[in-house]
Amino acid sequence: MLKKKITVFDICNMAFMVLLMISILYPLWNQIVLSFSEASTTSGLGISLWPRKWSTEAYEYIFSYGNVGVAYVNTIIRTVLGTLLIVTTTVLAAYPLSRDDLPFRWFFMGMFVLAMYMNGGMIPRYLLIRDLGLLDTRWALILPAAVGSSYIIILRNFFKGISKEIEESAIIDGATPFQILVRIILPLSKPILVTIALWAAVYHWNEWFAAQIYVKDKSLDVLQTIVRNMLIDVDPTKMESQVSGVGAGSAKLLLSNVRAATVMVSIGPIVAVYPFAQKYFIQGLQLGGVKE
Repeated sequence: MLKKKITVFDICNMAFMVLLMISILYPLWNQIVLSFSEASTTSGLGISLWPRKWSTEAYEYIFSYGNVGVAYVNTIIRTVLGTLLIVTTTVLAAYPLSRDDLPFRWFFMGMFVLAMYMNGGMIPRYLLIRDLGLLDTRWALILPAAVGSSYIIILRNFFKGISKEIEESAIIDGATPFQILVRIILPLSKPILVTIALWAAVYHWNEWFAAQIYVKDKSLDVLQTIVRNMLIDVDPTKMESQVSGVGAGSAKLLLSNVRAATVMVSIGPIVAVYPFAQKYFIQGLQLGGVKE
């Protein structure tokens, strides 16, 4: 069997990819190292691949600040419910729009495209949510984001790429449109659905502005709001009293540790989920962008 000849381009390409990988992974690893380092050892830390002295004082400070545990639960609930709602509405809108026999389908598509570039503004949206009685409820964070025009367009393109002969065979066998959608179309659409679900989950996990505007009840705080407030309100003199054994000088150094730890606390679950969805994510991007 002939072996492939390694060219100069292959070597340069591999070297470039390795450097790119290091440039992406090292900043994240540096934040992990910083978050688990003792405050007194982080001054002038520079490039370090391992904590000089292990400590969890930054995480102790974070979890002693407000209701971080409650915020975690609220964020998980919001992410799960919001993702399920987005995927459901996207499927129910994209499937009819992918059918050539839908009356006025181009009008509806135009409305979705228009909604991508125009909105009513912050104040009208706030007044609408207030009039619907959604203020200080979890649904104020979920319902306004229930429909995503870009998701609908991507999924519609995918549905249009599915062979019409498959649906025609199912119709001959007596299947209803809903049965075709549930038993044929959705199983074939697993990659793109996982991709959309991942996008929706990342949005709901990272979004904090809606919670800042619509929710004043502290028991409904989400994680990103807590993290934001923590980074704005953080005070080295408060750290000295909140974290045992930390003096005023070390408290100033601990500020950088806390910032690194908040990054780990906020992105940890999403980073943990991504590897499991990666293969569907890549395949879904490729298939969802294909147009007839």
